[in-house]
Parts: sequence; structure tokens; C-alpha cells
Amino acid sequence: MGLYLIDTSSFGSRDITPRGTDSNINLPSFIWATPAEVVGGRLQLVVLQPITASSTRGAAYQSGFGQTLLAAQVAWKLGNNINFSYLLGAYLPSETKIVIQNPVLHQRFAITYNGDGWNLTGNFLYGTFFDTRSASGTFYSDFLNLDLTATKHFGKWEIGPVAFGSTDLPTNNPSYARQGQFAVGGLVGYNFGPVNLQAYVTRDVVQRSYAGLETRGWLRVTVPIYQDKGEAPQPSPILRKF
Repeated sequence: MGLYLIDTSSFGSRDITPRGTDSNINLPSFIWATPAEVVGGRLQLVVLQPITASSTRGAAYQSGFGQTLLAAQVAWKLGNNINFSYLLGAYLPSETKIVIQNPVLHQRFAITYNGDGWNLTGNFLYGTFFDTRSASGTFYSDFLNLDLTATKHFGKWEIGPVAFGSTDLPTNNPSYARQGQFAVGGLVGYNFGPVNLQAYVTRDVVQRSYAGLETRGWLRVTVPIYQDKGEAPQPSPILRKF
């Protein structure tokens, strides 16, 4: 139980000739692990505020606040070091022109094994748009994201492979080019006690309609603001399209 700040910042560069596309995505979130229980699981409340900056094909950088995420998550301990959680929330409308503007229903299912020094985690995210057309006429597709982690702790150190993928779902809009990607990489972390720091690098192995493969570096820090005796929330990434 307690209040935690989890901030995930990343910088990516996509190989596009003759000028690449670069972006920085910062995802500070506050997670309140409450003492309340819902159907036998621990209730957590989440507020996330993306901050983005991007340069498309060598153009000048544009930056702004993305859509705020408000969500509630229930986490269950299933035994044998296995945990399962379900998160339900929504990204609020945004007026920042460089990111998605329409509200999005956000559902995430996560399963984790934490035993014998291992952290084996799978996150499955389903994003549903309340309105698939923006005020300017941009079309948005519902999407799926998958995040995978398989790290091993050696004392205060943590190391192992990571992967993530995203794909637009099929639509009835024949002119829309569905986007998708799958990336793999490696993670190194260190627990400073109480602050936990993780750094990792990923590289696309396949992409669709992004015009090039992306290399992205990530840095995540978990800071307990207030902590009661108990288990800290797992710093699962909340990835989505920007």
C-alpha cells in the first residue's frame, strides 16, 4: 500500500530516408495502492499525464501534453508467486495537435510471475475509441498492444529481455493504412532502495505503414512517495500510439 511515482521516458528514431522521424515520450504516472479490496483483489488508482515532443521527417520539433489517463486497477494474488490484474480507464480528449485527440477506452490485462528472483510479465492492452473521427477529419482505429518482460534479479541488479508490439485493428475504412510494429530488446535495472531504476533499448524487427524501423531507448524510475509495509505495484509500461 502507498503512493508511487512511476515515470517512463523514451526517445526513439525511425529510419526513414532521407530524414528520419524522432520522438520523445514521457509518461509520468501516480499510482495509489489503496487498502481497499474489490472481489478479493487490491484496488489501485492511476493518473498518467503524457508529455510528447516529435520531429517528423526532419521538420522542427513540436511538443505538448498528451491525453490524461484516469484508471482503476484491481490486482489479485493467485498463489505460487503468480499475480493477475485488470485495469479499466480512459484517455481524456486532448487539444494537442501532434497526438491523438479523441477519448479512448483503455483496458489492460496483466499476468506476472515473481518468484526465485524472476519477473515474468505479460501486459495485453485493448484501446477503443469513443469516436473514430477527429474534428479535423483524422481517422482513428482501435488498437492492441502487447508488452513482455523476462528479467532475473541478481542482488540489487536486474537483467533480461523485453519486447513489445502494437497493431491497429481491422476497420471498415478502405483508405486507412493500418499501422503495426514488433520490437525486441534488453533491460538492465538497479534497485537503489527505495528508488528503482530501469534502462532498456528496443529495436523494431518488423513494422507496417510506419515507413521505417525504429530504435528506442527507455528509462523508467519508480519512487515511493508514501509507502506502508507491503508490496509495491509492478511498473508495467502503459504503451499506446501517439
